[in-house]
Amino acid sequence: MSSEVNKVYSRILIVEVNWLGDVLFSTPFIRAVRERFKASHIACMLLPRTKEILENNPNIDEIIIYDEKGTHRGILGKLGIIKLLKDKKFDLAILLHRSLTRTLITIFAGIPQRAGYVTRKRKRFLTLPIEPPGGPTHKVDYFLGIARFFGCETSGKDYEFFIRKRDREYVKTELAKSGLGETDRIVVINAGGNWAPKRWQEEKFAKLGDMLIGKYGVKIVLSGSDNDTGMASRICRMMSSKAVSFAGKTGLRELGALMERALVVISGDSGPMHIACAMKSKVIALFGPTSPDITGPHGPGQYKILHKPDRCKVPCYDFSCKASRCMDSITVEDVMNAFKELI
Repeated sequence: MSSEVNKVYSRILIVEVNWLGDVLFSTPFIRAVRERFKASHIACMLLPRTKEILENNPNIDEIIIYDEKGTHRGILGKLGIIKLLKDKKFDLAILLHRSLTRTLITIFAGIPQRAGYVTRKRKRFLTLPIEPPGGPTHKVDYFLGIARFFGCETSGKDYEFFIRKRDREYVKTELAKSGLGETDRIVVINAGGNWAPKRWQEEKFAKLGDMLIGKYGVKIVLSGSDNDTGMASRICRMMSSKAVSFAGKTGLRELGALMERALVVISGDSGPMHIACAMKSKVIALFGPTSPDITGPHGPGQYKILHKPDRCKVPCYDFSCKASRCMDSITVEDVMNAFKELI
C-alpha cells in the first residue's frame, strides 16, 4: 500500500461533503493536497448548494456538480454522473463523504484508487482504507487526517473562502441604499440555523441589537437566506432602534463580503458563521446542542464561543426539542461581554 500512497497521481477527484460549514472545513485539506500534488489536476464533486463555497478557490482546477436530487436522481441520473467521471479518467478518488453510494459511483466510473475513512459497509470497496479517528475530532482535523495519510503537510488549519471585487462592490452599494456608509461600524447578526434547536431566541437578538446600538453606536444588519426573511423582519420590528435586513439579498460570496465588512459577526452554529470565520471577521458564536469541539470556529482567528450545555448531552440531535435549555442559558449580557472583549 505504501507505493500507492507515495505515488504521484495526475488526476484526483475529491468527493465532497454536504453542508456549507463542512465544505469550508475541508478547505485546509484541499490546500494540503494541492501542496503535495502540485502538478496534478484536482477536481471536487459537490452538491449544487455548496458550489459557491469552492468557486474561485485557487487550489482547485475543476468543480463537478453532483445533483443527487435533480439531474442525477435515480438510475439514469447515476449513470449520467458515472459516465461524466469515467470520461475524465481520474486515477484517484478521495472520499471525504462517507456515502456508500458515492463510493460505488467512483468504482463504476473506473477510478482505480479510492481512499477514505473506513465504514462497515464500504470497507471492501476502498483500495486505500483509512482508519477513522478514535474519538471526537473537529471536522478540520478529521479531513486533515486523510491528507496526512498521503504524507501531506497539515499544519495550516485556517479555512478559506474566496470572494471577488464585484461581491464587495455589491455589498457596498446595497449598504449605501440603506443609508450605511463606509465609515459606519456594522455588526452583522445571523439569527438563522438549519434546525430550530440551534437558534437563539428572536427576542434576545432584538434586545441585543438595541443594546449594541445604545452602548457602542453601531449599525445592525441582519443576514440570512430567503427562508430567513420573515425572522429577520420580526427581529427588526421588535427592536426600538433601526436595523437593516439583508436576508434574501445575498448569495454566499456576497454574504462573505458582508461578513468581511462587519466590525463583529454574531451567529449561531451555521454555514454563515463559518463563512465569517473564513473571512477573518471577529465572530461571536452561539452554541447549544452542537459541539464547538467538532464544528466550532477553528484555527487562527478572533472569535468567542458561548456554550452553556447545562444538563444536556452534547452533541444532541433531537430536532424536535422544544425546551432549548442549552440556547436559553446564553444571556444577552453574555454576548455583550464577549463583544466588549473582542473589540
